[in-house]
Amino acid sequence: MYNLILFGPPGSGKGTQAELLVKQYGFLHISTGDMFRFELKNNTPLGQEAKVYMDRGDLVPDAVTIAMLRKRVEQNPDVTGIIFDGFPRTDPQAEALNELMSELNTQIDALVLLDVDQEEVVQRIMARAASSGRADDMDESTIRKRFENFVNYTTPVFAYYDKLGLAHKVNGMQKIVKVALAVDQIVSPELED
Repeated sequence: MYNLILFGPPGSGKGTQAELLVKQYGFLHISTGDMFRFELKNNTPLGQEAKVYMDRGDLVPDAVTIAMLRKRVEQNPDVTGIIFDGFPRTDPQAEALNELMSELNTQIDALVLLDVDQEEVVQRIMARAASSGRADDMDESTIRKRFENFVNYTTPVFAYYDKLGLAHKVNGMQKIVKVALAVDQIVSPELED
């Protein structure tokens, strides 16, 4: 099993790259954002709790995210690999994810950072808002706060995996196909081993 963390600020292209990897390798794509949106759409207690944080542009508490993630991984024990998109966001979450992987007799193989600057993120998300209808995609100040949260709270996760020799950085400002080729150069050799 190959386990990859797709990492980057909101709007960096993680979902797009995950779709391409799913088509190419048959991985399971776990997007914490999609999981939260499912809970919100279905107005579950978890969704209601998450909505309070998401509407402010804040991170949802670890316990909520980790419990949801564990359930999703355990529901799919026979996949060839997993793409984690939007998780982990903090060092404690990275430690919890490594612990979960260990319990499942597997590990994180790589973290790939899609590096995109704030102005590009704002432009991409505002454009996406026209079709997504997501409230958190329509407010520029919320988008900027989400980007700042990523920089302030999440980027240490890159250093965490870099110390383990697993972190890679890809220029996410390139065209989608060039980003995909760069990501594939990281993933493909690992799958051949």
